[in-house]
Amino acid sequence: MRSNPVARLATLAVVLAFCGYGLAVEWPGVNAALGRIGWYAVAGSVAAAMAGAGCMMMAWRSLLADLGSPLPVAATTRITFVGQLGKYVPGAVWSFAAHVELGYDQQVPRRRGAASVVLGLGVGVAVGLAIAAAGLPLASAAATRHYWWALAAAPVIVACLCPPVLGRLADRVLGVLRLPPLERWPTWRGLAVAVGWTAVGWLLLGLQVWVLLASETGRGTAVLLLAVSGYALATSASLVLVVFPGGIGPREVILIAALAPVLDRPAALALALLARATTTISDLAWGGIGLAIGRSARARKPRFR
Repeated sequence: MRSNPVARLATLAVVLAFCGYGLAVEWPGVNAALGRIGWYAVAGSVAAAMAGAGCMMMAWRSLLADLGSPLPVAATTRITFVGQLGKYVPGAVWSFAAHVELGYDQQVPRRRGAASVVLGLGVGVAVGLAIAAAGLPLASAAATRHYWWALAAAPVIVACLCPPVLGRLADRVLGVLRLPPLERWPTWRGLAVAVGWTAVGWLLLGLQVWVLLASETGRGTAVLLLAVSGYALATSASLVLVVFPGGIGPREVILIAALAPVLDRPAALALALLARATTTISDLAWGGIGLAIGRSARARKPRFR
């Protein structure tokens, strides 16, 4: 399926068709649930999503610097958020290639750019699953029963978060891409900084869901752990499903299951769709900022006649 774009598009079409059917069936309840969520909750959700995405960007910047290519925040913003718009195209290759090529424009060697993207994805998934494994059993027994396999993989993935293992994995990926191995592997210090930024990023992304959930249920901080751990599981698990652009479909299904203890299915579906919308707004806003930074940089370049 990864090598066949027609199969990827067909799979995506089937998933979206089922999602559309489910939405149509549940629409009366979904519409009512959407009406209970205030505009201020949506605005707060977008702000949390943008803040979380910014932290994830800083995590990738720290990994890239650790590999030997420190970049200014402005350049990192442009590479990250313009490149990530490619995730909405089926298959992970577009966003990956955009990150590598935009980094190359900033004198980042392609092998280093490719390795940093792979390492950033690995750190993000590992930290996200670790947060889910720690919090979800306390907050949502239903989601724990359904997605035990992802939670069981968390300790193994976290154990791989050490420089020798990550360095070897990165070199393996570079070999598959026919690129030379890294000049140096990530260090413990660089990895610790990336993990710290990633953990804060997951917390903020969880707040993106919590703001909506608190507005819907009126339970406040009582549902904070559920929102953070449920969203971490849904997004981490969907990140590895490269067939679905941006994890569309699987992320919503997992999030609905995680929210089952506090929301019925129509309300959980409404919240999952609204969380997807706020994520997309955040992506587009950051993408616009990245494009503006690029135009500003080009305008400052001296012109020679």
